[in-house]
Amino acid sequence: MRIDHNFTGTTIIQGDTLRVLKAFPDDLFGGVITDPPYASGAADQNAKQKSTAAKYSSAKTNNLLPDFEGDSKDQRSWTHWAAEWLAEVRRCAKEGAPICVFIDWRQLPSLTDALQWAGWIWRGTLVWDKTNSRPQRGRFRQQAEFVVWGSNGHMPSDRKAPVLPGVFRQSMPAMTKRIHQTEKPLQVMRDMVRIVEPGGIVLDPFAGAGTTVLAAKLEGYPAVGIELSPHYAAAALNRVETEGNVPQAVAA
Repeated sequence: MRIDHNFTGTTIIQGDTLRVLKAFPDDLFGGVITDPPYASGAADQNAKQKSTAAKYSSAKTNNLLPDFEGDSKDQRSWTHWAAEWLAEVRRCAKEGAPICVFIDWRQLPSLTDALQWAGWIWRGTLVWDKTNSRPQRGRFRQQAEFVVWGSNGHMPSDRKAPVLPGVFRQSMPAMTKRIHQTEKPLQVMRDMVRIVEPGGIVLDPFAGAGTTVLAAKLEGYPAVGIELSPHYAAAALNRVETEGNVPQAVAA
């Protein structure tokens, strides 16, 4: 499938991000909002090789969700991989387009390196305050995740976007209501997509549960999501269709 500059809809494409992106023309997307696999949900490399269900809390509930790929890389491999897709995404992005990428504290330095290696201007780090987390006596709560943000070159100060917060406070979706193991809150994504100027196409290269695509649709933006897993691509499509009435997903 090829998306051109006149695209005005919303869609989910099932396929590998690096392969799918090559079908897009230069200077297409008005902004990138995404939540890639962190590959950090383990204490050591042996634990990293476990299934994502074993590493994340969905394994501890009755809502056992399918695993997702890309979460077992070591830090060096993850950083090179991130730089590669970030460079390809930048080629597809308009001059001045913003990018926002979710990450945790372990991979934060690797992501800021990869973002800059790919040619983006790193402009700061946002905080998602999850407001709750599992308490551990004698420890600080693991209450926050982060969003590294930047732009594809110069970002004019008079661009048509509002002043947005640097901290987003929203609790995690209840595990029993998620369709993806690491699903982000819809309201956070609805707030965040507003960094993209009106009419700009929003890209999510790792669509997961389709939250970014749905948020963009609800906020009035055209959007494209790419998802490797056939299961999650179908689940994301069903969610966005149910709540946003979008076209069918297609295989890359």
